Amino acid sequence: MIIRYALAGRPYGSPLGSVDRPGRVRSADPDFAPTSRASTKGCVPVSTRFLSVRARRAALPVALCAGLATAVTACASDPDEGTNGVGKLSATDIEGRARTAADGADAVRLSGTLVSKGGSYRIDMRLKGTGGTGTVTSKDSTFALLRVGDELYLKASAGFWSHNDKGSDSAAAAGKLDDKYVKVPSGDPSYQELRGFTEKGALLKGMLGLQGELSKGDRSKVGEVRTIRVKAGKDGEGGTLDVALQGTPYPLRFERAGGAGVLELADWNKDFTLAPPSKDATVDYGRQLPKA
Repeated sequence: MIIRYALAGRPYGSPLGSVDRPGRVRSADPDFAPTSRASTKGCVPVSTRFLSVRARRAALPVALCAGLATAVTACASDPDEGTNGVGKLSATDIEGRARTAADGADAVRLSGTLVSKGGSYRIDMRLKGTGGTGTVTSKDSTFALLRVGDELYLKASAGFWSHNDKGSDSAAAAGKLDDKYVKVPSGDPSYQELRGFTEKGALLKGMLGLQGELSKGDRSKVGEVRTIRVKAGKDGEGGTLDVALQGTPYPLRFERAGGAGVLELADWNKDFTLAPPSKDATVDYGRQLPKA
């Protein structure tokens, strides 16, 4: 009797619970409440609201995962992630930052090719405010330059000093200058020209000039350092400058306008020793150098 009384009015297979009327089971969860008051026989009605809630609950984790995936992808594709941020600036501002960084550096190594009407030259110079040292190579010869303050020295082989004069006296004199530091008199016509290769400020200003309207180019690398390129003129015809995207935004590579050479700049702020050559390695010709 108890069992029969308990099951009375409850459809077969329905869960145990309170019955508010024949054919209906009252649920504690409002999301499970049927929308129709009609009697059901043999099943518990499922509301459309319940399906909607279940769908929203299932969609939430999917939406969160999709959002996270999008965020991760966006971060991974950000070209300025982990940089000094100059890549986000305009081309003009990037060049300005590079020039400011170069002017503020105590030292730099500049190497590469220079092409002019007089020919092509290869230079490799270490420069700082008090002087510079390095080599200049042309088609016919190579010579070394050393400047300490206002004192300028040139060192070259005997062939450098005698290639324009094949006389015996000239050859003998050239032999005395072979691999010696020859002091360049300040009054000699070649003094200012040669000194220009050892002047950090003047050399950078003269060689890193971009000609034309500036625009941003591609991101690249110079060695292991990520860079942003600044182009001048149409397709970089007025020169291109690669600026570091890591650390201080130093200029690292410069292609001169009109195919006039390519220069690389390295060892920014790395100091080096400058000292006059010993007396036994120096020749002083007085007011003027011998012809070379």
